[in-house]
Amino acid sequence: MNKDKRRLILERLRENNPKPQTELNWSSPFELLIAVLLSAQATDVSVNKATDKLYPIANTPQGIFDLGVDGLKEFIKTIGLFNSKAENTIKTCRILLDKHNGEVPEDRAALEALPGVGRKTANVVLNTAFGWPTIAVDTHIYRVSNRTKLAMGKTVDDVEQKLLKVVPKEFKLDVHHWLILHGRYTCVARKPRCGSCLIEDLCEFKEKTDV
Repeated sequence: MNKDKRRLILERLRENNPKPQTELNWSSPFELLIAVLLSAQATDVSVNKATDKLYPIANTPQGIFDLGVDGLKEFIKTIGLFNSKAENTIKTCRILLDKHNGEVPEDRAALEALPGVGRKTANVVLNTAFGWPTIAVDTHIYRVSNRTKLAMGKTVDDVEQKLLKVVPKEFKLDVHHWLILHGRYTCVARKPRCGSCLIEDLCEFKEKTDV
């Protein structure tokens, strides 16, 4: 895909959604961090249902740490992998309290040192909470980038590096949200809804559908 076509795709996505937002509910960097940590192999809807009950009770590192692992499990037991997520969340709260004065660090290495936090989670927090031009690549973005030929790669890291290289600076802050929403609602995994896609004429996917 050439750079002119990429720009048209990004301009169209921006025109359709000028100020994209994550679908996770959050009101502080800490709430976002915990929501993203809980969202691994789970839907945003299921995470929001849990955090909508959790955050009014505890939405700080100290508050959640005081719940303890078992107390936290009661709030997140409807989410997949809740046992390991509860343990990682409590450990993360302990580290934030001990090493970061209860604040979420605006630092990639410090974020990735937290239990259960990998590169993708760190990218989401840096981008969404702190406004960094990072691009978190999940399964949706990996699929959309490869399927459309916007940025092809064999791994999520490959796709992230390709996107960072080919996406113009003016689009970098929002491209993560545009692509994840596009993959979630239009360019879906099993049968993409090409017939209702706003970038269908620019996409290089050969097996398009008329849905």
